[in-house]
Amino acid sequence: MVTHSKFDSAMSSSLLDSSMRLPHRYKTFTSKTQYQMVLATLHKLQESGFYWGPITGKEANAMLAVENIGTFLIRDSSDNRHLFALSVKTASGTKNLRIQCDSSSFYLQTDPKNIQSVPHFDCVLKLVHYYMPQSKGNTRSGNMCHIYCGGEKIPLELIKPFSCSLSTLQHLCRKAVNGHSDILSKKEKLPIPLKEFLQEYDAPI
Repeated sequence: MVTHSKFDSAMSSSLLDSSMRLPHRYKTFTSKTQYQMVLATLHKLQESGFYWGPITGKEANAMLAVENIGTFLIRDSSDNRHLFALSVKTASGTKNLRIQCDSSSFYLQTDPKNIQSVPHFDCVLKLVHYYMPQSKGNTRSGNMCHIYCGGEKIPLELIKPFSCSLSTLQHLCRKAVNGHSDILSKKEKLPIPLKEFLQEYDAPI
């Protein structure tokens, strides 16, 4: 089995510049495919405006304390065995969920006792969008997902990202286009530079 150190590979890779480093984690990559998936996800997270990087769960709790229910952010996991975490304000306060990562996908295990398969995604942004309310272009059914924590069953509602930076007008337009499937269906007719710009960030959030 080929393994890649998250830290060493990121430092030596020509794909990364000084502003795009993977968090230092002790878990290794199981394949080049997984490594590339994480790099692509990290790039999109840094474009998203709600990826806060290496803040702690305690800091996330403090920032979300006065926000409305459903406000969320993505940050680096405080657990060295994981890469990313989702912090979300719920009716029972802020909850911090580890985003699991296997060889080819990301997923949330909101109920440790659940033996059924959970949805898997090749990007954290797709995972976040899945758990947001039904919207145009979102094929998720209306079933509510719940977090099971300390004996509580808490609805998982991702409504509004908590921004850490201002988005450019170009990026806001790109997100708007990504949220309209009728426009995306005509993407092949767009000029190549515009198609590439849309492909760099293909999420509506």
